[in-house]
Amino acid sequence: MKKFLKEFKEFAVKGNMMDLAVGMIIGSAFTSIVSSLVNDIFMPVVSIFTGKLDFSNLFVALDGNHYPTLAAAQEAGAATLSYGSFISGLINFLIMAFVVFLIVKALNKLKKEQPKAVPVTKKCPYCKSEIALEASRCPHCTSQLEQSEQ
Repeated sequence: MKKFLKEFKEFAVKGNMMDLAVGMIIGSAFTSIVSSLVNDIFMPVVSIFTGKLDFSNLFVALDGNHYPTLAAAQEAGAATLSYGSFISGLINFLIMAFVVFLIVKALNKLKKEQPKAVPVTKKCPYCKSEIALEASRCPHCTSQLEQSEQ
């Protein structure tokens, strides 16, 4: 048991776990922002084009009765298939994925492209060993090298 607790402690203290915890906290805050964006800004605009359709009120009562709203069906104790909530969740996901894509794309633009390292070695054309770029003779096979072989 002590070995198990020691392994868990080593795992929990690693930097990756702390990064993950910070990411989860930021992600949950980000989720509430995107949910607000979808419910308060995006869905009203979509409802203009869909004839004032309220996605949160789209449902099918599985008991066969007709209810004016989802709240009325749930108050009556009817089992409901709330596909409007699923549509809202799907739109939430698509918007969140798009926003994350835009953030990653912006971060990639901010990263400076690493300059390629200047080679300091070359391969001997005879023995294929790594040798200094300035070498005129291979130290491994002692072949005479031409200066143009760089």
